[in-house]
Amino acid sequence: MTSIPRRADKLFKDIWLPEETLRVRKDVRQFADDVVRPVAQKINTTPESRDSFPHALFKAMGSAGIYRIPFAQDVGGLGLEFPTLGTVTVLEELGYYSPSLASALFDGQAILVGQTLNRAGDFLRKTYLPRLVRGEFLGSFATSEPEASTDLSPANMQTVATKVDGGWEISGKKRWITNSVAADYIAVLCRSGERQTFLFADMLSPGISVGDPDRKMGNYVQLTADVNFDKVFVRDDHVIGTEGAGLRAALGALMLGRMGIGAIGVAMAQAAFDFSSHYITQRKVFGKPIAGFQHWQFRFADHALGIENARNLVHKAAMLYDKTGNAETEAAMAKVAGSELAVDVARDAIQACGAYGFVQTLSGSGEHFPLESIYRDAKIGEIYEGANEVQRWVVARNIFGRDVTG
Repeated sequence: MTSIPRRADKLFKDIWLPEETLRVRKDVRQFADDVVRPVAQKINTTPESRDSFPHALFKAMGSAGIYRIPFAQDVGGLGLEFPTLGTVTVLEELGYYSPSLASALFDGQAILVGQTLNRAGDFLRKTYLPRLVRGEFLGSFATSEPEASTDLSPANMQTVATKVDGGWEISGKKRWITNSVAADYIAVLCRSGERQTFLFADMLSPGISVGDPDRKMGNYVQLTADVNFDKVFVRDDHVIGTEGAGLRAALGALMLGRMGIGAIGVAMAQAAFDFSSHYITQRKVFGKPIAGFQHWQFRFADHALGIENARNLVHKAAMLYDKTGNAETEAAMAKVAGSELAVDVARDAIQACGAYGFVQTLSGSGEHFPLESIYRDAKIGEIYEGANEVQRWVVARNIFGRDVTG
C-alpha cells in the first residue's frame, strides 16, 4: 500500500488506553511500516502453496519480540498489566497491511496456540511457551474437521484419542488447519470416550501427514490444509489441561481469538477507509472531487462511526478480560462488529474508487492497489473462529437465558 494519511490518527483518540498499550501500538506500527508494508502487496496477492509460507516474516516477528507481548515475564513475556489489550492492538497494526498475516502468524500462533499453552499444566507451559515467545517454533491449532467446525460436540467429532501405555494414540482427520504445512507442533482436540481431550503433538511424529494448502478466495498468507492422524502416539505429559476437559480449553482460546478477529476486521476497515477517502479527495468528476458529493460524505461519515464503535468494542472486550478473566458476550460482539464492518467498508471503498478499487495491478503504470485483496480477505472474518450467526446466538443467550435459547 502506498503511503497515505492514517485517518485514525486524526479521528480516533487513544485517551482511555494505558501507556503500555500506546507503547505497543507505537512499536508494532513501526515494525509493520518497516517490515510488513514493503511486502504486503506481494504476500496478499500470491495464491497459496507450500513454498509461500512467510518464514522470513515469522522469524522477524520473533526477533522483534512481538510474541512477548501477550505473556507473563516468567515465560519470557513482557508481563503487561493488560496483555489482551496489547494483543488486539498488535493484530490491528499488523492487519492494517496484511490481515491474513495477522491472522496466521499472530492470532493463530500467539492466541490460539500460545494461550492454550498458557493455560496448560506446568510441564507444557514451562517447556514450550518460552520457546513460542522467542519465536523458536510454529504451532497449529486443530479443532475443525470435515464434518465438525461450528459444532465441536463429542458426538460430532471423528478424530479419536485412545488411551495406550504411557500416553494416547490419535487417529482421524482435521481440516482448515492454519500453519499446518509449516508447523512444528499441533494442538489437537480429540474425542476420548464420551468427552474430549486436547493433546499437543510433534508434527514429525510417525503417522502425521499434511495435505497441500487449500486454494481459497482470499487470506492467502493464512495457509490451511488437512492434517491426517494414523495411530499417532502422544505422551501422557502432553495432555493440555486434564483428560476429558479439552473442549473447555479449546473454547477458552477461541473466545480470545474472536476479539482478535474483531481487531483484524477493524484494521481492514481502517485500511480501506484510508485509501479510498484519500483517493476520492483527489479524484475529480464533473469538475469537483468525488468527496464533494454528499452521498459519499454521508457514507464515509457512517463508516467513521462504525470504525470508532468497533474499535472501542474490541478494546472494551480485551480490557474486561484482562480485569475479570471473562468477556464472552463482549468478545462475540467485537467479532461480529469488526468482521462485518470490514466487508461493508471494503465494498463501499471499491465502489467509491471505481476501477481503481477493483484493479489489483494497473499494467500500464505498474501501480498496485490494495482494495481488491482487502475485500477478498474480509469475508472470512464473518465465518471463521465461530460464524457470526453463532456469535449472535451467544449474545442472545445472555439476553434471554439458556433455558430459552438452548
